[in-house]
Amino acid sequence: MISVFIAFPFCRHKCSYCDLNAYAGLDDLIPAYVESLIVETRLIGRGADAPVHTVYFGGGTPSLIPLPLLSDLFASLRDSFALTDDCEISLEANPDTVDAAYLKGLRQLGVNRLSLGAQSAQANELTLFGRTHTFDDVARAVKLAREAGFENISLDLIYGAPGQTMESWQDTMKRHLALGVDHFSLYALSLDFGTPLRAWVSRGLLPEPDSDLAAEMYEWADEELGRAGFTQYEISSWAKKEELQTSNSKLQNSKFECRHNLQYWRNEPYLGLGAGAHGWCGGFRYSNAASPKAYVNRMKEGVERPFPFSPALAQSIPVNRETEMSETMLTGLRLVSEGVSEESFRQRYGSGLGDVFAKELGELSARGLVEWTEDGARLKKEGRLVANWAFEKFV
Repeated sequence: MISVFIAFPFCRHKCSYCDLNAYAGLDDLIPAYVESLIVETRLIGRGADAPVHTVYFGGGTPSLIPLPLLSDLFASLRDSFALTDDCEISLEANPDTVDAAYLKGLRQLGVNRLSLGAQSAQANELTLFGRTHTFDDVARAVKLAREAGFENISLDLIYGAPGQTMESWQDTMKRHLALGVDHFSLYALSLDFGTPLRAWVSRGLLPEPDSDLAAEMYEWADEELGRAGFTQYEISSWAKKEELQTSNSKLQNSKFECRHNLQYWRNEPYLGLGAGAHGWCGGFRYSNAASPKAYVNRMKEGVERPFPFSPALAQSIPVNRETEMSETMLTGLRLVSEGVSEESFRQRYGSGLGDVFAKELGELSARGLVEWTEDGARLKKEGRLVANWAFEKFV
């Protein structure tokens, strides 16, 4: 099975920490952009011969798509791809961009997983991040989403920000836990190149983030989420404990784990649609033109390309077997419980983990960062705080 990622790189306002492919002030382009997405969906769908089991609308701010346009896009998705009956359809939303009517419309279209960019419960931190919502907006959005029929709601939160204290982080976690959602994604703030936050810190206007404090925040949050009935299944992701009975239950422990992101972490194929979207399919990693205007123009020009590429293609890189195996290790070790299975790796590549990565796994195991057994390899708890160093062994 494959997954589909749909990029919607439009925002009302770009956040101070964001280095994603997102643009403010281009609302007039949205109708033409969605029409281009529909064209790309139909073109790519012609070559897709596997069922689609997850669709993810990422941003930018996908909740800015008007419902009539989103309805047209959903029609093209269903006409173009074979969506499974239990297809997970996720949409990212800013808490202050949704109301009761919009959320009900999303559910009627088939969106069954809502990811809200909450980030913090502290007014000063939200201001620092350039967010336009309040904690009350988050609480209201969760309440309205439940009333609209959403049974799978995720919240994104940020820790390790300049000036953030353990007390403010604990308050943020506890207030969002009290909302009764089903999934949390927690991200350490990264001062990415070109972002206002990086510039403010480099100019001395803000203190450097405290990496030791961020590590303490991470460990405390893991314990607090565990006490609240959540299980960590990926370095940055926790899902409410509720067993899901499926034919693939060995790999899927909870219906609240994000199946779309699991597709990435297991290094399975996915198609990228829209401006700046990335894909991995047919032996290639590829990306579309980043600019929404350039994307629309390329789709209008309609230069034919072989599957999985569309007229919007900007770059494609062939991936050989050795690189794919390394990428499977790099992404798979993010799965803190599952890790990389010896059986699945051998079935996929005809070689065992020890045949290919004995040196790397041996070193990480000797340092106490990775548990390596006959069943496979996975990060130990001690390895999660230095995960990027461990991943570099497979780059």
